[in-house]
Amino acid sequence: MGQFVVRIDDPEAPDVRALLDTHLAFARHHSLPEDVHALDINGLLSGSVSVFSIREDDELVGVGALKQLDEFQAELKSMHTAEAARGRGAGRAMVDHLVAIERARGCHRVNLETGSGAAFAPARALYFSAGFEICGPFAEYGPSPNRVCMTLELAPRHPPDADSTQIAPP
Repeated sequence: MGQFVVRIDDPEAPDVRALLDTHLAFARHHSLPEDVHALDINGLLSGSVSVFSIREDDELVGVGALKQLDEFQAELKSMHTAEAARGRGAGRAMVDHLVAIERARGCHRVNLETGSGAAFAPARALYFSAGFEICGPFAEYGPSPNRVCMTLELAPRHPPDADSTQIAPP
């Protein structure tokens, strides 16, 4: 098992797009249509969104994105770990990297929205373990029993290399 490498990536790269499509299909399968807020490829290509991949031995094991909401708030989007890589720390490495990027950008808060159903329980557990707390709706989200909004308050720290981070698996 090698190190995880997180870097900015192209959402249109074939392997990245395939995993993003898997993420969108998962969201559509486990959520009502009005509660699917996963970004499609056009949303991910927006100037306010940065897409990241996490690789192990050059194999894509996960994706994640950051959407800048304003100067001081961002939203974690499109988090998905390939099924074969789950339980090895890739998701946590991605969350930690994305939070570090926002801290370096001077953000005060990172928000996210995820499902409230059982299929989303592993994601919620990951976010809780990273320090996120449940909050009220933010940005364009309204109240829904099918969603959980979470937030993490940031304190500025030393910036990481925004292009690439190598992380040893646990």
